[in-house]
Amino acid sequence: MSITYDMAAFYEGLVAHRLILPSGVPGVFGRGPMYERVMAGLNHALDQIALNDGYETIHHPPVLPRQLLEKVNYLEAFPHLCGSIHSFMGNGLAALRLAEAARNHEPWGEMLVQSDVVMSPAACYSIYPLFKGTLPADGRTVGVNNWVYRHEPSAEPTRMMAFRMREFVRFGSAEHVVPWREMWLNRFKALFDTLQLPAHAEVASDPFFGRAGKLMAASQIEQKLKFELMVPINSLESPTALVSFNYHQSKFGELFDIQQADGEVAHTACIGIGMERITMGLFKHLGFDPRAWPEAARRTLWTDGQP
Repeated sequence: MSITYDMAAFYEGLVAHRLILPSGVPGVFGRGPMYERVMAGLNHALDQIALNDGYETIHHPPVLPRQLLEKVNYLEAFPHLCGSIHSFMGNGLAALRLAEAARNHEPWGEMLVQSDVVMSPAACYSIYPLFKGTLPADGRTVGVNNWVYRHEPSAEPTRMMAFRMREFVRFGSAEHVVPWREMWLNRFKALFDTLQLPAHAEVASDPFFGRAGKLMAASQIEQKLKFELMVPINSLESPTALVSFNYHQSKFGELFDIQQADGEVAHTACIGIGMERITMGLFKHLGFDPRAWPEAARRTLWTDGQP
């Protein structure tokens, strides 16, 4: 299959095959049945890879307590990505004014009040408060599957405002979490080889905001705290990050009072798996019809090889 890189044509192909369903807002779309079959296949493949890892999976809604977002200092680093939830809390007269403004397509945001919840910008944030206290001697590993939200409206099909992330999070000492992160990097390299996704690893940084953010990004890169597996989807020159491998050092252990068995502050690492982006990558490199994909890819995703 010859690959050409035309972002608009790729988006149009996804729409034409009813894999995604446009909403009229950039970065927000529905998912068709075959798209969801591929997503289910990816989850199956990951379940098989991690089958003997001894972890539990925790599910949370796609919202966080606002205080938790403040606790992790998210607004210092990523104010441009935040989605705060505001709700109507007025009286009957105010409700009439709100409805009238909406009918007339006038601004009505000022009539809403900030609530106690925000949209979750990362799947793992809900996890850390659950582990306050002392870990077992060999640490802990948990999985999490969540919808997340980041305010990044874009015509780029792989840059969504609402999308699903799967994460694995490791708690313990540096000796626990750093080799674990490397193990998952090698696991994903092998998986992508089987799925025929042309991936390469890069040292990376998070999209920190502003002038101070440039210093934070430089420090993150210098310490090699973040790797990403990159696959070209929208263009060959600017490949897309599909999976991130993050070492937080003792940041979350200190914030949430998590200790190792010996009393030292716990270290953490997480594997952030862009389920939607991997799905997009498969459609880009294997074609819009999964029934025609190579057998090795189909057998990896679906036990009977049939999507």
